[in-house]
Amino acid sequence: MKNKYRYANLLNEEKRTTIWFLWLVYGIYFVFEIIYFFIAFPSVSWQIEQTGDVSRLFFMKYIVFFVLLPLAYYFLKIENPSPIKYIYAISFILSDILIDSITFYNVDQSFASGNINELVMIMFSPIFVSKRFFYVVSLGTIFKYVIIGLILGDSAVVLPVVLITIISIVAFILLHRFIGYVKAVESSLDKQMEGIVKGVITTLELKDPYTRGHSERVANYAIILAKETDKFTEEELKNFYYACLLHDIGKIHIPDVILTKPGKLTEEEYEIIKTHPVVGAQSLVDVEGITDNINVIRHHHERWDGTGYPDGLKGNQIDYLARIIAIADAFDAMTSSRSYRAALSIERAYEIILNESGAQFDPEIVNVFKDSFDKWIEYFHSHHDNIVKLKEIDEEGKP
Repeated sequence: MKNKYRYANLLNEEKRTTIWFLWLVYGIYFVFEIIYFFIAFPSVSWQIEQTGDVSRLFFMKYIVFFVLLPLAYYFLKIENPSPIKYIYAISFILSDILIDSITFYNVDQSFASGNINELVMIMFSPIFVSKRFFYVVSLGTIFKYVIIGLILGDSAVVLPVVLITIISIVAFILLHRFIGYVKAVESSLDKQMEGIVKGVITTLELKDPYTRGHSERVANYAIILAKETDKFTEEELKNFYYACLLHDIGKIHIPDVILTKPGKLTEEEYEIIKTHPVVGAQSLVDVEGITDNINVIRHHHERWDGTGYPDGLKGNQIDYLARIIAIADAFDAMTSSRSYRAALSIERAYEIILNESGAQFDPEIVNVFKDSFDKWIEYFHSHHDNIVKLKEIDEEGKP
């Protein structure tokens, strides 16, 4: 259900960040190695004289570097950059545990190791705005030193653990600020989106006073039902809510004389009414935050038995969320007054929906509706009470 445009934008950002990450890892590491071992300190007093198998093992880190590079290229090519950072972090941690443990085991010399990459990964982990990656890198690096310390029985690992902890705290503060900023921007955009959507709905409701509040009630009923299924994330539910608010937006193009007609519609008039899901979907297909749920708008009048409109879809051919809003839309339509009939009781509407299980509605979702009906009743009464209070206040203010 992901918005293809939003997903593409996030994917591009992840790819760019991953490429920067790779440049940092390789560039800083090899520049540091060249300066440290060949320019500044060509002969370090604590560096172990390595021969034979240990010497070959020491160069394993370089092998790991070059093996991971084509793997990173492969993931970038298949448009799946997310695993790259985890593969690098875990590979470096495990290879360091192996190399350092064997290198310093049974050597009459205190442990003295570590590499610039672990600092680079921890310090720059906030650029991914991912707490999970930060925890993998920071806790994984601390875990590395603890394991090596236990294997070697050397307390010298305490100092790097303390340094890594301090650097991790600084990195976490930066990450926390990044995440806070992103959430603030998202919250602001969400409020703007909701305001725009409700403004558009108000315009629609001016055409047909009898449908006032219908879109918002349908959206709230549908959200109750969608939450009960436990199939959707908060982000998905939020976008579904916006689509529900706009499910009848296509009615804007329908003439008022048809929309508010008190009597039965003619066949020609009904055919015009039936165009509103297609018109609504076409008008919103390129709107970010809506396009991933465009079928909610187009197919909210499809029926489980295939006799609905506009496409005559049947059963599981209908989008799952469209099947949810179909029940919410029908329930609110039945329990609301219209120009051509009075509202039905909630008990009667409940019976009709149960009777239409397998015909108009998905039987599985009808069962969820039954289980969550107490919440629908609670919302119905709270909303109805608010309307009554508003009417009383309005009447008191009249001369």
